[in-house]
Amino acid sequence: MQLAAGVRERVAAVHGGAELPELLRLYDGWAGRYEQDVAALEYRAPYLAAASLAFAFPSPPAEARVLDVACGTGLVARELHRRGFRRLHGVDGSAGMLELARGTGLYRQLQRCELGREPLPAPAERYDAVTLVGALGEGQVPSSALPELLRVTRAGGFLCLTTRSNPSNRRYRAELEAVLQQLEQKGAWQRVLVQEVPRWERATSEEEENVRGSGYISGVIYIYRKCPVPPPEEG
Repeated sequence: MQLAAGVRERVAAVHGGAELPELLRLYDGWAGRYEQDVAALEYRAPYLAAASLAFAFPSPPAEARVLDVACGTGLVARELHRRGFRRLHGVDGSAGMLELARGTGLYRQLQRCELGREPLPAPAERYDAVTLVGALGEGQVPSSALPELLRVTRAGGFLCLTTRSNPSNRRYRAELEAVLQQLEQKGAWQRVLVQEVPRWERATSEEEENVRGSGYISGVIYIYRKCPVPPPEEG
């Protein structure tokens, strides 16, 4: 079944390279229809990311403190909650999205933050896990924000990230993976999982399909674990 024109238009608008104030205005306006639209898109990232993080987690997660960055309306929180995570905090740049996230009752704390323009509203090494699902993409959160995610993650904690692999996001993905590799080479984190997912969500146009005629775009999940800070060298 073909996607409704309104769904295609709203998705195209937020991925159209708007400046941040306009992008946040678009998300505020989309908030009320967001979950309906992503259901039509068969958007699987929240489910897949939460399942991957839960699989990687070494201990029962009920007491783990998790920061859901770009939390939107709370789709990732719902999936984490189903897997036993209870101490959930969230941040997002859109006031409209945060209002709906607050209505889920799943977050202990929600704050507005424009990641990429300002630091996360948290002290260093506060969280056992940090998620950033769906917002690492062209015109969204810049890959230069990754060190800020690391800052608020405790040593030994996990970071769960996702991005799309559709044609219009290939340049961003290449830049993102260069930063991921640089941080790994510096000893900031260790790679736990990289999973390619062919049917990430329905494509909004034939040009965006990874395989022509499939009707879908693909995506990828990354799980990293923050390394302990090495002690200073003596002498």
